[in-house]
Formats: sequence, structure tokens, C-alpha cells
Amino acid sequence: MINLVWLVPLIPLLGFVINGLGRNTLSKSLIGFIGSGVIFISFLISVSIFLALGNDPVKSHEIFLFDWISAGTLQVPLSFLVDPLSSIMLLIITGIGFLIHIYSIGYMHDDAGFGKFFSYLNLFIFFMLLLVLGSNYLVMFIGWEGVGLCSYLLIGFWYTNSSYATAAKKAFVMNRIGDLGFLIAVFMIFMTFGSIEYAKVFPQVAELMPGDSTLALIALLLFIAACGKSAQIPLFTWLPDAMAGPTPVSALIHAATMVTAGIYMIARSHILFDLAPVVQHLIAIIGLATAVLGALVALTQTDIKKVLAYSTVSQLGYMFLGLGVGAYTGSFFHVITHAFFKALLFLCAGSVIHAMHHEQDMRHMGGLRKKLPVTFATMLIGTIAIAGLPPFSGFFSKDEILAHVYEHNQFMWGIAVFTAFLTAFYMFRMLFLTFYGTYRGTHHAEEKIHESPSTMTIPLIVLAVLSAVGGIIGIPEVLGGHHWLAGWLSPVIPEHGSALSHATEYILMAVSVVGVIVAIAYAFVKYVKQNDLPVADESKRSALANLSYHKFYIDEVYDLLVRKPLDALSRFFYKVVDTKIVDGIINGLGWSTSEASKGIRLLQSGNIGFYIFMMVAGIISLLLYTYLSL
Repeated sequence: MINLVWLVPLIPLLGFVINGLGRNTLSKSLIGFIGSGVIFISFLISVSIFLALGNDPVKSHEIFLFDWISAGTLQVPLSFLVDPLSSIMLLIITGIGFLIHIYSIGYMHDDAGFGKFFSYLNLFIFFMLLLVLGSNYLVMFIGWEGVGLCSYLLIGFWYTNSSYATAAKKAFVMNRIGDLGFLIAVFMIFMTFGSIEYAKVFPQVAELMPGDSTLALIALLLFIAACGKSAQIPLFTWLPDAMAGPTPVSALIHAATMVTAGIYMIARSHILFDLAPVVQHLIAIIGLATAVLGALVALTQTDIKKVLAYSTVSQLGYMFLGLGVGAYTGSFFHVITHAFFKALLFLCAGSVIHAMHHEQDMRHMGGLRKKLPVTFATMLIGTIAIAGLPPFSGFFSKDEILAHVYEHNQFMWGIAVFTAFLTAFYMFRMLFLTFYGTYRGTHHAEEKIHESPSTMTIPLIVLAVLSAVGGIIGIPEVLGGHHWLAGWLSPVIPEHGSALSHATEYILMAVSVVGVIVAIAYAFVKYVKQNDLPVADESKRSALANLSYHKFYIDEVYDLLVRKPLDALSRFFYKVVDTKIVDGIINGLGWSTSEASKGIRLLQSGNIGFYIFMMVAGIISLLLYTYLSL
């Protein structure tokens, strides 16, 4: 089965072609069946590959397809790498992707662009699979760019709304900044190591000394690329705006696929970053800052999808913090658990929005527990998981990252734990405002509220189960487990076991759990017992609440420092350089030619005597020129 890995991305590509060409002719039921079916087939093949790899002592296979680029010393094959890391990513992408496709059948059923939507989803999955399967940086880059393109198409799917189209452009442009860093890094890798194949680059990297300047620059450029795709400071503002797309898109982009590409790339290239300690420290600082900023902004948001979007920013910051302190396995573990509970939370939010007839403001919700029982139960599980309460999945992955951070720097651990408390508070705030209290919308809208169809609720139930029990793959030794995931990834990512004593780990866990429980209790008292509702947009808030609600005015700062100067520069080039200089030169040449021709054409008078005179004058001029040149 491992040799058939090329079928995994090919089948979704076929789904894209079929649904794309037949979007206006095929029935919606057939489009949904094809779009979901091709992902399910890829998932079954991925499971077979995973099982085959488990029984394979080699654990790493490069599947050569054909020579792609051959230019001088640059030899780039199109080949796929099947190893423990890529096999897990295949399961996540196709498994979560399949559930999101099924969910989309119900969510997008009444949309006129149903066929186009499914073709875009299939293409997105194709490029994401290409990204994680590539055996070299160029194939990864093609997938990297492809998911960026598809995110533009999906975020701006309802492009007739100008704000949605603007959000899509923003995502595309901000990702291009990071992508430039990736491209330059690929050039430098080839110039330094003579290849861009993982199998040829990494052994050469291992021979270098830590702190090598060239290696540090390559690692920094790759980190810049990861900042763009995985929404880290300063390239994170595109991700909350990506909520403009349909909710299944939010789940697909924010949960298991596009935003985790940066974490995957750094985990795959971990040997580069291990030998660049300055860059690693920078990754930890940026990750921690992003985690805190995302959590602080999420505290006051009233749009249910915006809360989840900034939660994603914060959780991605956690993953980068783990990468920065060398907890590669812990960060990748959090990628897996985050895929479960964040996909679940976004799809639950979509179920609420679907029931509320596209209302996203939590100030107009409330009291939905009895009206949406399945959605409430599953969202409660997802909320507990992301808050980090045992034995749900988020507890184990978060705890592993925090343990490594404590070992690395206790001050950073304190900030990270405080951020975990904030996470529990704002997530239960969202849950309580949505499902508890009394309904705050209109009576007419309340009468129409109903549970979502089974095509939407079944994926919720599956994801809820995974969110509840998914942590079983990484139970640490201190809790009686053997951390299966660490053992599985050990051929690719060496285990960096914690040197903390069991007593210290118990204390860290206890601090985390008690703090989370206190945060949940405070949210319950504030939003259920006291019924403290978010104020209207125009109402006055405290200075800190105002900063949080307006996202710390970061978009406005970017607007002032980046967009407006660039606009002014472009106006200068247009009005002065383009209009006056470039157009002036071109128009001047045309004008001078026209004016000169007006004078010269007077010589064509039609008078034969004048022509004879000019001929004689010409002959005399030639004779004089010949005489003088002797």
C-alpha cells in the first residue's frame, strides 16, 4: 500500500475536476457524494498506509514518481516521503477533511455555488496532501502555495460581499509575505547544500556547528514563512478576517490543515532549528506573545466565530512556544488534539449559526441548550477539551508543552499557564452566552430554531468522541502511560523527554487544572448567575476592555504604518513617475515626431522645379562631402 501513496492526493484532484466541470449539471446530492467520497477513499488508503508502516521496520520510504526539474546541478524529482510524521498528517487531513465535507452537504445545501464549493474543498485537500507528502522543499512549496490559493478562493467564496472579498485578498497578500521567506530559504538551502531533498540536506546540516550564521538565516526565513501560514505575530491578522468564508471553510483552515502547515514544516526541519538556538528562542518568544495576544482579544469578542478565530491564533502560539523550547512531539501532539476539538467547535458554531439563520452575534443568542441538544453536548465536550481538563484530549497535549516550557524558562511557563486560564474563561464565556440564560433574539426567530440535520450532527458526534479520547495517544509516563505518539514519531523526531521529577509534574498539572476550574467557575458566576451580557458596540467600556474589543487596534496600526505609506508611495509613482516622467517622455516623443512631420511635409509641394533644385543641391552636397573627405 505504501507504493500507492500517490493515489491519496490524486483522488481528491479527480474530485475537483469532476465537480468543477459538472458544477452546473450534476445534482447536489451527486456532487456531495463525489466530493465527500473521494476524500473518504483517500482516508481509507491513508489508514492502510499507516497500518503498513506500523509493521514496517524501515519506517521511511521515498516513493519516486518522475523527474520533475533537471537543470545543471539542480535535480528535483516529484517524489513522496512516507514516514511516521507524514502518515499521521495524512490521517488528520483526510479524516477531518472527510467529516467537514459531510457537514458541508447540509450546511451549504441551499447555496447556489454548491458544486463550486465542493470542487474548491477537494482542490484544497489535494494541495495540503502535496505539502505534507513532498520529499523535498520544492514539492512542499507547491503545496504551500496551493493551499494559499485555495484559501483565497474559499474565504472569498461569497465574493459579491465586498468585505468578504477584501478578507480573501488580505489573507492572500499577508501569506505572500511569508511565502517570500520560504522561497528565499529554498534558494539558500540549494546554494548551501547543493540539494533541496530532505534526505540529502539534513545529513549535511547535522555536520554543522550550532550557531552557524548561514543556518540561522535559513531557519529565520523558514520561520517567517511559518509565521505567515500559521498566523503568528506580526502576520496573524488575516486569520480572524478569514471568518468571512463559510463555516466549514473556517473549520478546514483553522483546525487541521492550512494553519498547521507552519508547525509541520518546522517539525520536519527540526534539525535546522536545533542548530539555530537564537532562532529557536525567537520562536518561543513570538509564540508566547501570540498566545497571550490571541487570548486577550478573545475575551471580549461577541461574534461566535471571532472568538474561535482568536482562540486558534492563541493555540497556534502555544504550538510555536513548544517548538521554540524543543518540544516538537508535544507541539505536534497539540496539532492533533487541536484538529479534533477546534474542528468540532467551529462546526458546532456553524450549527448554531445555521439554526439562528446566519446570526453570529452571541448577544442575540442564549437559552439554546434545549433547542439544540446535540450541538450543545458536543460543543461542551470541545470546550472542555480546549480548556485542558483531564481526561479530555487538550489536557495531555497542553500539559506536555507546559512541562517543557517550565523546564526551559519558569517565567515563560507562568505566562503560558495564565494564558491557559484565559482560554478556559473565554471559551466557557462563549458556551454560557450561547446556550445558557434566556433567548435574546426575536420571538419570530425563536420559533424557527431547530437542531441541524444528521449530515451536520453526525460529524459533530464523531469529532466529540475524538476530542474526548484523543489524548490516549500521548498519555505520559507520570500518569501511567507510555506516550505512544512519541514512540511513533521517534524515527523522525528524536524524543526530548522531560527531566522533571514526577512530583514536579504532578504539581504543574495540579496548578493548571485548579486554575482552569477557577476560571470556569468565574465565567459561570459572571455569565450565568449574574447574567452579565456584553455591552452594545457603541457603549463605553473600560480602557483594557476597549483595547481587547478593538483587537488592540493592530489593524489600524498596520493601516497607518504600512498601507497608507504604501498608498502614498503608489500615488507618487502614479502622478509623478508614471504620469509626468514616463508618460511625459512617451508623449513628448510622439508630439515631437508629429510636429516635425508637419514641417517636413511642407517640402512635398508638388512643384517639379523645386524637386529639380533639391536634386541638384543634393548632388552638389555629395560632391563637396566626397572632396572634403579626401
